[in-house]
Amino acid sequence: MQEIITDIQSMGIRVPPVIDGRKGGAGPAEGRAFLIDGIPVNAPISAAYVKSSPYVLQPLADRFLLMKEGKETFPVEVVPEPRFYQLRTEQGIPFKQIALLHGKDCLASTVIQRCAHWRASERCTFCGTEISLKNGQTLAEKSPEQLAEVARIARDNDGVSHLVLTSGTGDPAGSEVLYLAQCTQAVKEASGLPVHVQFAPPNDLALLDELKNAGVDTVGIHIESFDPDTLERTAPAKAAIGMKRYEQAWKKAVNLFGPGQVSSFLIVGLGEPPISVVRGSETLADLGVYPFVVPLRPIPGSQMANALPPAPDLMKRIYTAVAGVLQRKGLSARNSLAGCVRCGACSALGIYEGKRDRLICHAARTEHETARAYAIRNEVFVKEQGLFKDSDADEHDEDAIHLILKADDEIVGTVRIFPDKTRDGHWIGSRLAVQKGNRNFRAGARLVKEAMRQVKRRYATVFTAHVQERNVPFFSKIGWRPIGPATDYLGRPHQLMQADLDRVSFMG
Repeated sequence: MQEIITDIQSMGIRVPPVIDGRKGGAGPAEGRAFLIDGIPVNAPISAAYVKSSPYVLQPLADRFLLMKEGKETFPVEVVPEPRFYQLRTEQGIPFKQIALLHGKDCLASTVIQRCAHWRASERCTFCGTEISLKNGQTLAEKSPEQLAEVARIARDNDGVSHLVLTSGTGDPAGSEVLYLAQCTQAVKEASGLPVHVQFAPPNDLALLDELKNAGVDTVGIHIESFDPDTLERTAPAKAAIGMKRYEQAWKKAVNLFGPGQVSSFLIVGLGEPPISVVRGSETLADLGVYPFVVPLRPIPGSQMANALPPAPDLMKRIYTAVAGVLQRKGLSARNSLAGCVRCGACSALGIYEGKRDRLICHAARTEHETARAYAIRNEVFVKEQGLFKDSDADEHDEDAIHLILKADDEIVGTVRIFPDKTRDGHWIGSRLAVQKGNRNFRAGARLVKEAMRQVKRRYATVFTAHVQERNVPFFSKIGWRPIGPATDYLGRPHQLMQADLDRVSFMG
């Protein structure tokens, strides 16, 4: 199942003439939604490269079969065109110019179909936001009242269960966020459906509070690529925003909407090194942001119209690696309340996800998690071991990344990492602490191995830690070696250890 869905999202399906699909637009291009064993999949059907696909849809009396090189794979259901497509507003506007069905039960609309960056030097090369507007397929701006009407009727007539509202960048930038909030409020009042909104990080992060107050359930803040050169070449306006503002927006959004209810698209096939997708996914997941990895779908009329989607084998490697990241960080598409992650039709990542591990480890995402890390350190180093009188906090805490370990969602351990300001590429780990009752090799190893991944992701070349001499065997088992003789620290012998960062692999 994983292999076939990954294949058809990159190579497409050759379908009989009776099956039509979407042409162009800002969403999944030249494709059609199918159900394979109940899983929604949007696959290309009319792009030129589909002619070479080994996958063919064969009609039978009451269904279709997906064939590969003459061999049957799975029965396939074609998602029917929704009934609301045949309706119009009182003003005579076709509903399908206001919103479209995505996947199985997701209603999607670009509420402002123009973008301030739609100049050749600034627009995203993969984007088609204004193409469908130019072709007369949609409206330049959908009113809150129009969206509310379509949402209510699509819910009642076609079983729509959640919404995606997106927008081009407004003029001034950020004005679209307030409009998304107005549209959300109208939709919620009319339909009660969960709503997902997508937008670029605004200068004023207080605008995110407006979305929360309007009833938004999940948000997408899309970086598209973590490779700086690729981002500059394909999305110059996003590159100009800068990673710092993206991170600030992601953190604020996670605090408002919760871990796993914030997402970011990562497009594979823009020319980026594949490892950047996995490293970027680690960065996002660590913050509590779901990395929605998708293969490039070239949009007719866009600047990348003649590009090809990435090879399925590459997507399988990336999906497998990112699914491992999600498992370690405790994120899953199954928990998303609304939007592209919940729909899942444009990405196979959700079906690569494994069972959530009992132990998960990530950077502290909230003030509560940071406070809990300090509390565990106090329990271990002050009350239990007596290494410090009142507090083990020091000058490194402000610059440190505090990692936490959760067992069945309860925080039971912590360790911190921070850069050595005197030597480039050198990171230091310290304050490894696990509560009594959870101390075992697996718990400690999970924290230390996560610390190793964290520093390598930040391009560390050296990672060291002074550890109590009794813990040297533990560190040696997971790829650390002693440096020099033991020395006294706080009245106890400590050994300087260095990690073998070559053990850390992001692609698996």
